[in-house]
Amino acid sequence: MGEKVKIAISPAIQLGGSLFTPNQLVQIGTIIGTDAKVEMTTFKQLYAEVPIERREAIKEELERNGLEVNPAGFVTKSLIACNFCKGAEEAGLETAKALNQAIAGIETPAPLKIGYAGCALGTSEPLIKDISVIKMRDKFNIYVGGESKGLKTSFAKLLREGVTEEQLIPAITAIIDYYKEHAKGKEKFNKFVNRISLEQLQEIAG
Repeated sequence: MGEKVKIAISPAIQLGGSLFTPNQLVQIGTIIGTDAKVEMTTFKQLYAEVPIERREAIKEELERNGLEVNPAGFVTKSLIACNFCKGAEEAGLETAKALNQAIAGIETPAPLKIGYAGCALGTSEPLIKDISVIKMRDKFNIYVGGESKGLKTSFAKLLREGVTEEQLIPAITAIIDYYKEHAKGKEKFNKFVNRISLEQLQEIAG
């Protein structure tokens, strides 16, 4: 029996939220095989174990079916977005898609969850994510340091407000890069934020 590797499978970011079509679910089973182990994660991705030698072929086939495939493990997860109930334009669907494209699958010291909400309702629970973006009219607020696990759950703290669409992705990627460079070993992002300080991260995020 050959070596296996986990891949992370997610649907495209779209109106209505994280929606798989029935055909996509059928195709996942067909492509990865009926004996594969599939796990539903808390960050709206399916983890699937596949033979390492077939990983690239499986990835290409899944992507041809409109699915996104990223590494599993110590990486930035696909953007955990809301359902865009305010509509594509008002809730910033295209911005969310671009942000997801920029951040998904980046190797990080510990798994990194990034949330996005198209309005202050925050249905994607952005304030318990490592980094979160909330659209406020035509600008964005960025929060950092949320923690959803364990007995010491904490809300993310406001890092920057009134960020423009053009500033958003550079600010988020700058935070990720700084975390990668300055984390101590496998330091979780929440602990990293508390150690580095909000003020220092505000300078990094511009």
